[in-house]
Amino acid sequence: MKPLRISIAPELREFAGPAVDWVWRQCLTAIGYPWQEVSVGDPCDIAYVVDRDQAAQAQVGIAAAPLRWREPARYRLATITAGKAPLSIHFAEEVHNSLGICSEGERWWLSRDVIFDLFWLLTGQEEQHWSQDAHGFYTLPKLWLDQHVLEQAPASALITALAALLQSAGLGAPLPRWPQGKRAAAAITHDVDYPEVIRWLEPLRILNRQRRQGVGPAWEVLSGQRDHWTFPRWMAFEEHYGVRSAFYFVARQGSLLEYARGTPDPFYDVTTPRFRTLLHTLIEGGWEVGMHASYLAYASRERFAAEKQRLEQAAGVPVLGNRHHYWHVNPAEPAETLQLHAEIGLLYDTSLTHDRYVGWRRGASVPFYPFAPRSQKEIDVVQLPVAWMDAQLAQRSDLTQPQRDAIVCELVDRAAAQQGLFVANVHDYVFDEALFPGWLATLRAALERITARGDFWVATPVTIARHWIDRYQQLLTLSSGLQEGR
Repeated sequence: MKPLRISIAPELREFAGPAVDWVWRQCLTAIGYPWQEVSVGDPCDIAYVVDRDQAAQAQVGIAAAPLRWREPARYRLATITAGKAPLSIHFAEEVHNSLGICSEGERWWLSRDVIFDLFWLLTGQEEQHWSQDAHGFYTLPKLWLDQHVLEQAPASALITALAALLQSAGLGAPLPRWPQGKRAAAAITHDVDYPEVIRWLEPLRILNRQRRQGVGPAWEVLSGQRDHWTFPRWMAFEEHYGVRSAFYFVARQGSLLEYARGTPDPFYDVTTPRFRTLLHTLIEGGWEVGMHASYLAYASRERFAAEKQRLEQAAGVPVLGNRHHYWHVNPAEPAETLQLHAEIGLLYDTSLTHDRYVGWRRGASVPFYPFAPRSQKEIDVVQLPVAWMDAQLAQRSDLTQPQRDAIVCELVDRAAAQQGLFVANVHDYVFDEALFPGWLATLRAALERITARGDFWVATPVTIARHWIDRYQQLLTLSSGLQEGR
């Protein structure tokens, strides 16, 4: 495969070189092109330059906006989209209008700095302007909700549009994104939060959720007729769809007292015989056992590493994937937590999402390697973005069940349109329809849509992560340049 020749404006190198290189690596990797960096003014396929005259020898020229790169945190969605098409799926559907493209014969010029837009989205620049609650959960601004920004996966929409443009410019066929000739990928995941009920407490929770309708189920839990140990049923359910999911277990045992004081870690002990047997059964059956880092794991590298080691000892295999309990990464600087993942030896993480809102938090429906602003380096642990968590829709009383199902199926279709990744997060304890009416139904609707489409590669998260890592390394081996900050 012949690398694309790319030139980068030297003006950007002075203050944003590592960040610019990182964005281009993620973008070209997602599209599937290796690269060769050349000097500005030389014949090339892509010129990312400040002056249009610098792109005279390029097939595709993209306007760089140095002022935005100097102070990216200044910008908000309203200013990013002012006078231009909104950041949405329409970038892929109306490439020319959305990106400000004009053509001169066989050459193309983009007047919009889409590389900055990708940086702004993938690094969560606007998040620092949003309010957070005690758990670090963000409240999205009205503009983001009204435009359905998260559901649109705008970063991936931009990448999709760029890929279409490069194809139009005759730059050759890219490396396929997914195996087996599939268009998109999907993974099902479970946070193991509450597998063993507290029989005197859970009936109260059921009555709080279901009111009068919960009297019967509450009694059944209190009398021991129902519980949350649903793993065999999950396995049978997933067998029906030919799926192997990932179960993320918390290695640190919490308590009711700690929960009441603000540290809401689960109460089970992964080192007991019951859990050791479960872990081995899952692994032998082809399911993935991953880590559900405790609520405060991010605050101490030693604590984080000790949790990983404890789970590995119980499971008898290396633990390669993680999701933080309560999505609780460092609220002030998420990238610091993402860097810890590399330091303790994780292969992938899947913690960047919003607690209350469906969609892709950083705008990407494809895996990517995050960027650390302080060190100006790429973090060497691939991030698998989550599209949907069960509670985001199941706890909304303003939606009917068909509406919940439709929202998630639209996310499946969006992932397919962008050749992306659909990751669902459904908690271990919600399998029981009597205890959690409708919660499983939405996952079933998503799996039915994925199965009916037939163009999804469905695999465990660790399998998907390994594929992306291998693909990235393959492209890096064929490439030269764009190495700052690696």
